[in-house]
Amino acid sequence: MSHAAQFYIDGRWVEPVSATWFDIVDPATETPFERLALGGAEDVDRAVAAARRAFPAWSGTVVAERVALLKRVLHIYERRYDEFAEAMRHEMGAPITFARNGQAVRGPAHLNALIDVLERFEFEEQRGSTRVVLEPVGVCGLITPWNWPVNQIVVKIAPALAAGCTMVLKPSEYSPLSALLFAEVLHEAGVPAGVFNLVNGDGPGVGAAIASHPDIDMVSFTGSTRAGVLVAKAAAETVKRVAQELGGKSANILLDDVNLDEAVTRGVAACFTNSGQSCSIPTRMLVPRHLMNDAAQIAKRAAEAYCVGPTDDPATQLGPLVNRNQFERVQMLIQTGIDEGARLVTGGIGLPADVDRGYYARPTIFADVTPQMTIAREEIFGPVLSMIAYDTEDEAIGIANGTEYGLAAYVQSGDVRRARKIGRALRAGGVHLNYPPADFGAPFGGYKRSGNGREWGEAGLREYLETKAMVGYGAD
Repeated sequence: MSHAAQFYIDGRWVEPVSATWFDIVDPATETPFERLALGGAEDVDRAVAAARRAFPAWSGTVVAERVALLKRVLHIYERRYDEFAEAMRHEMGAPITFARNGQAVRGPAHLNALIDVLERFEFEEQRGSTRVVLEPVGVCGLITPWNWPVNQIVVKIAPALAAGCTMVLKPSEYSPLSALLFAEVLHEAGVPAGVFNLVNGDGPGVGAAIASHPDIDMVSFTGSTRAGVLVAKAAAETVKRVAQELGGKSANILLDDVNLDEAVTRGVAACFTNSGQSCSIPTRMLVPRHLMNDAAQIAKRAAEAYCVGPTDDPATQLGPLVNRNQFERVQMLIQTGIDEGARLVTGGIGLPADVDRGYYARPTIFADVTPQMTIAREEIFGPVLSMIAYDTEDEAIGIANGTEYGLAAYVQSGDVRRARKIGRALRAGGVHLNYPPADFGAPFGGYKRSGNGREWGEAGLREYLETKAMVGYGAD
């Protein structure tokens, strides 16, 4: 049974106070397949009141109780793993193989990493005669995006639970089904009534009510920089903590000693992750000028090898964009790249070959992009790679750091010492050297207009804790 017409408040599935209705559309077929109830400020009030009532008891639980709860959540999630993959295939167009191996896998990965952190984390520390105590921040408002539905709800809900906080979640209205599934998992795992609450809605109706609510102590938001600014302004009146993970325009610096074929091919794959709908992927490839033509041909070959097709086909590698608005934005930015003089190597505007419906963008490579071009500065959020030439390492660093974003950066070199040196000079929250595997314990977050605060692992847990200094406590 789908709970798309209900909210989860105070341990029960309840009807909205008053609802407007939103059609959830499968972006691969452009077909509505579910109707979602969107709530408003009164629904948020109910959820916040429940979270406030539940906070004293939940914040007083011992660590072992929270660990046991997270382990139950992990067990139930793994039992329902395929349901999560199918939900994300339909709601945001993830091809089934990627939905299983790239999207759904993030839930257990983050839960396991956090359980490991929580089992050894020290909530109290003696510093001379002062006792430093870390306590839950309170009631948290969690606002998540559509592009990594499970990843983003787990990296907010799990550390909030681990810290002893209570919460109200607003997932994106474009990908709410996986959040509803996760609410079912939490209910079955025995999360006490009021500790976790879910209200579906849009940004103006529910997001703004969460951000400005006087009884919410912290807001954790992931989304666009534009929306993040609005959240921060709404939260300022009540001086609540705001943690944000926002946009990115990550550079991928290829040094002159790389295996060019491997570095470019893997760079294209990283850029096309999730159909290019990721804030931290390397969308700007910086290449030594004398290698640009060779690199562009390698990128062309890699992009044209991508299998674009139905999301239920295990062979499909590139799915659709999430909705018509996103498709039209990507088309506009591709055309802007052409108009501003970037060299279109492959792809372009329109649907891919043999595709007659769905919000599919053509895998697109631009070469000879300059740092001033729109496609080198704006977050496109589609399968579009901008290749930029450089002459010196210092110039490459300057280009990489020369945007308003600072979420991630990438460096490829045959000499790890060179890669490390370049990495230290990059103004980004996450620097990836030579395409490393994901580290789910590493802090995740950005510099500049890419946000503030960190998620994942111990850093993510600390975001949900307040620091109390008990001066004159005395020695143990």
